[in-house]
Amino acid sequence: MKKLLTLLAFCVFLSTLALAQTGKVFDNLSMKSKILKMDRKYAVYLPADYETSNRSYPILYLLHGAGDDQTGWVQFGEVQQIADKAIADGTATAMIIVMPDANTGQRGYFNDLKGVWNYEDFFFQEFVPFIEKEYRVKSDKRFRAISGLSMGGGGTFIYALHHPEMFSSACPLSASCGPITLDDAKKYLIRMGNLNPTDDEIAAYYNKSSVPVLMAAMPDDQKKAVRWYIDCGDDDFLYEGNSLVHIAMRKKEIPHEYRTRDGGHTWTYWRGALPSVMEFVSMGFHQF
Repeated sequence: MKKLLTLLAFCVFLSTLALAQTGKVFDNLSMKSKILKMDRKYAVYLPADYETSNRSYPILYLLHGAGDDQTGWVQFGEVQQIADKAIADGTATAMIIVMPDANTGQRGYFNDLKGVWNYEDFFFQEFVPFIEKEYRVKSDKRFRAISGLSMGGGGTFIYALHHPEMFSSACPLSASCGPITLDDAKKYLIRMGNLNPTDDEIAAYYNKSSVPVLMAAMPDDQKKAVRWYIDCGDDDFLYEGNSLVHIAMRKKEIPHEYRTRDGGHTWTYWRGALPSVMEFVSMGFHQF
């Protein structure tokens, strides 16, 4: 009987130890935005030792795709389980992961063409400062990274290209790469309500929003400003755009990691990508 009680006590100890190694996710948090004139929701993953330590943590901003919100990576991406395992295995350093909502009010991560819905301004001027004041975050560029899937992959590309001073690493997954041709740019402008865009308007939008164009135009002194990890499935409908980005970066001699694995535009693919993303950004976070 004594041996049985000892065994039961040991099992309880192991269960308690396992629970102690589990991070926490809060997926219905919010902040007020003056720029967007509304409350904005977000989700956050806090590593297992966040509540018991006094130290600050590196941070990964993780962007969802079209049709999802701040809960996408939590519910379908299984971010808590994946992050807990990567940190416990030692392949990733303990980090805070923040997931903003870009599907309320208007869908997307960018300022609109009319200057009425300025989500990119909100993200950099309000959201990042709020998060990095609210949580114990190492706020230097070196300890800040960004990743996202599909529409969020496009946000990852553009945010890191527009603001290379902000991120040490950027990891777009199955990313929307903006207009690939001038004709694509014209079609987008028309869909957005500009029914008769001029050639200058088309060219301006194309040069600002096409990731291959932005990569080709990158100044030489910015080539190593951000560590890039790009991943897109071989059956993904966005494969062409990501391939063109890769080619543009090769021609421009911009260092980057480029991965093509078997798979399509699915959560199965993105769940498989997240551990590698966490490992990659952790390499940038580490002190050498």
